Amino acid sequence: MLHDPNRVYVFDTTLRDGEQVPGCQLTTPEKIDIARELEILGVDIIEAGFPVSSPGDFMSVVEISKAVKEPTVCALTRANKMDIDVAVESLKYAKRPRIHTGIGSSDMHIKHKFNSTREEILERAVEAVKYAKKSVEDIEFYAEDAGRADVVYLAQMVEAVIAAGATVVNIPDTNGYCLPDQYGAKIKYLKENVKNIDKAIISVHCHNDLGLATANSIAGLQNGARQIEGTINGIGERAGNTAIEEVVMILKTHATLGLHTNINSRNFYEMSRMISSQMRMPVQPNKAIVGGNAFAHSSGIHQDGFLKMRENYEIIRPEDVGFPSASIVLTARSGRHALKFHLERLGHKLDKDELYDAYKRFLTLADVKLDINDDDLQQLMAYKLVKN
Repeated sequence: MLHDPNRVYVFDTTLRDGEQVPGCQLTTPEKIDIARELEILGVDIIEAGFPVSSPGDFMSVVEISKAVKEPTVCALTRANKMDIDVAVESLKYAKRPRIHTGIGSSDMHIKHKFNSTREEILERAVEAVKYAKKSVEDIEFYAEDAGRADVVYLAQMVEAVIAAGATVVNIPDTNGYCLPDQYGAKIKYLKENVKNIDKAIISVHCHNDLGLATANSIAGLQNGARQIEGTINGIGERAGNTAIEEVVMILKTHATLGLHTNINSRNFYEMSRMISSQMRMPVQPNKAIVGGNAFAHSSGIHQDGFLKMRENYEIIRPEDVGFPSASIVLTARSGRHALKFHLERLGHKLDKDELYDAYKRFLTLADVKLDINDDDLQQLMAYKLVKN
């Protein structure tokens, strides 16, 4: 397969895995709006839905296929013919269709979900890929719960589905179980032990149950994976999926990794707000990259360092992710430098003694009022400043 060895493909599953969050169901028109914005963002693959699951999901895949031109449109299935037939039908208008089929790969799933054996599951996996390949050229196979799967069996499964026609192999940490070194080692093992691995792209699909989704995704990329699956804002079942904005900005910030995506990162902030609004799911203020406080500085020591040179406390520029601007937030923890910055912004030039006096009164106010705004500062300065 010919592709840039340093290019990381971005597979967005906001409209499938992300929409599985209780209370976040979207209408087809809402999904189309989001899909168009994802296209502008520059994602490579949009997982548009699980067509067999409901008429609404089927229709969403059909309409998204019509609405976008550049991204691959992907439909999820289980490893059975009916799911695949429905998915093929839903993708008939897609310019670049992809079937995403798969089955459990861990002994836990094989025994307790499928009541089956490794041999039978392997057979079903190969059958599903071969069947899907008859209708669609681009086939992604997911080995569910790969994070807890025996790596030798996982390698056997991956080799078999690539031989059957899979173009992408997805190695999901479905339960967010792995530590980054474990997950990275699993990807490395596949790269080194699956003889036909060069015929497919390895994809990482991580969940955040232990808060490790982003770290595991990066570990996967460092060990040879070249597709990252995730959602905007990291939304998804349980504790959520890998946040696409985090992985993209890690790759940008750590250029020494030598990896790049085609994402227009300046669209992240608006994209994040759109998803939050449409899905009625607020973004936590301390969320990396897109949270309301991501570029807010409130500690006096940090504010002083930031005002001297912003790189002291910012490794990403707000404008690189479309964030309105960094902010110096005034709290009881703020220092004189931050107060002076805001007072000068409002037109108040103070000498050293005046600033000392104003700062004392500011601290008294900040101890009782959590949110200090410009009106508060103007009132603070309305008192006659008296030099000692």
